[in-house]
Amino acid sequence: MTDSNFLRRVLREYKTIAMVGLSSNWSRPSNFVAKYLLDRGFTVIPVNPKSEEILGQKCYPNLESIPVPVDIVDLFQRSDRVEPFVDSAIQIKAKLVWMQLGVVNEKAAQKAQDAGLDVVMNLCPKIEYARLFGGLNTVGVNTGVISSRRPKFVNR
Repeated sequence: MTDSNFLRRVLREYKTIAMVGLSSNWSRPSNFVAKYLLDRGFTVIPVNPKSEEILGQKCYPNLESIPVPVDIVDLFQRSDRVEPFVDSAIQIKAKLVWMQLGVVNEKAAQKAQDAGLDVVMNLCPKIEYARLFGGLNTVGVNTGVISSRRPKFVNR
């Protein structure tokens, strides 16, 4: 498990995130995460060769074509597909590789660490940001409503 102090520091200091696999479909988790992070002041750079723009942000076909320094490479990819993106993260001198919930690839993580990058696996930056800086409730979103009553739509 990744240390909360480490995650807090990363989410406070690293503000430029290249999101590999960001979908233009508003109902996909990657889109929701990107919108949440944009609303919190992060710069989110979509990496998706199928789109020119997502959430008002210019989209790039690969990490190497991003013209600005990247702090975090956030991977919305299957575990067996992350290694080439880790190679690209190393090449562009990113500071951290973040593999989303359900994404675990020990070999790729070790390669990133050997190259001096930090690694987070099987966690979501949206959830961690909300957990560490406030805004997380029983369904994972900040409703803005303060109540001791549990919402009816939450499964018990």
